[in-house]
Amino acid sequence: MPELAATAVPRRRNAAAAPRWAARFYARTPAWAGILAVYVGARLITTGLMFWATTLSGAPGSRFGNGASIASFVTGWDAQWYWYIVVYGYPTVLPLGPDGHITQNAWAFLPVYPWVSQVFAFPFGSGGWGVGAALVSLVAGYLCCLVLFRMMRGRIGRMAAMWTVVFFASGPLGALFQVGYAEVLNMLFLLLALDGLIRRRYVRLYPLIVLMGFTRPGVLAFALMLGLMLVLRWVRRKADPLTGREVVHYLALGALGVVVGFAWQVIAGVATGVPNAYLETELSWRGFWMPQDGHTVFSPFEGWLSAVPYWAQLLGLPGWLGLVVLALLVLLFAAALIFGPGVRRLGPEIRLFSASYALYLLAVFFPQSSTLRLMFPIAPLWGAVGWRRSWWLRIAVLLACIGLQALWIANVYGFANTFWRVP
Repeated sequence: MPELAATAVPRRRNAAAAPRWAARFYARTPAWAGILAVYVGARLITTGLMFWATTLSGAPGSRFGNGASIASFVTGWDAQWYWYIVVYGYPTVLPLGPDGHITQNAWAFLPVYPWVSQVFAFPFGSGGWGVGAALVSLVAGYLCCLVLFRMMRGRIGRMAAMWTVVFFASGPLGALFQVGYAEVLNMLFLLLALDGLIRRRYVRLYPLIVLMGFTRPGVLAFALMLGLMLVLRWVRRKADPLTGREVVHYLALGALGVVVGFAWQVIAGVATGVPNAYLETELSWRGFWMPQDGHTVFSPFEGWLSAVPYWAQLLGLPGWLGLVVLALLVLLFAAALIFGPGVRRLGPEIRLFSASYALYLLAVFFPQSSTLRLMFPIAPLWGAVGWRRSWWLRIAVLLACIGLQALWIANVYGFANTFWRVP
């Protein structure tokens, strides 16, 4: 891990500046230690919220029941599938429902996270996979904070970078840092890759792309971002010379991302003898929300066009209004990436990846209760909030993060009794 040395913080005589004693203390504290304190504090808050959620469990239909514990939360939901992969592997014979269609199975989940968790679980014996999974998420989360700080410090300054870490570690999805989900490990690989791209250390991106591609879906968005970066560098080549060696790296890395992005579909097809095993497996989850439409043939963007009117009608609204709201949200997000002063300071790599990942979700995802979790990879955009120098705004955002985190944990772990309370 690159050295994160403390640097002096200039004093500012304005309302946005920190108190002098706090600024002096902060300037003398090594960055890694300050980040560790922030991260530990955030994890203590999350632990408290998860303990509170155990007291909420037991409501009619609650997934975790009256005997809920933090340990049961750690190994709940998707973590059960990762545990299944470690114990039983991937099925070579796909399960079929009464209608003959493929039902939910382990091929929807990629192998790196469960395998790494098993390594961490080794000292705890045969029943310690949950401990290993939690440790992987916890350690990866702290490393994410270090890399995120390093990325942001050169773009928005040391103090703003630290606030970015605060929001990242304490955000609405803070529970992911402590449960058996692959998102945080994938985020570590993503941040390392973005940092390598920013520093133009292209060689380190090759293994990271492979690791991302077999940890969580989404590496195709990274490949798209590389293509867009190559176009941008070409347009700006007079101000920022683009060498032939860099062009070769961009093309090779983008091609690798595309190959890895489709590799799991090929592997699943070869292992099961069913060419579309992966796509059919993913579509089987869609039937959980829309049983009448659970086995539609996949086509890009169709998931959102089908689901948004469905959700709008469930809320008693006309379906067309849901599509209008979706279009407005997409336009607002695009405007923020293009014109937002805080976002612009983060650099083209983060902006183009965020745009590419949003396009990827629109193309392949079926929006449902996991939508917020699947937006986790765009978390570097917290830098646009951390950049703001208003201490009142920063504190307000932090409190909102903790409040939303409490709401999310209460619903998906405490109550967990309806189809929209699935993380």
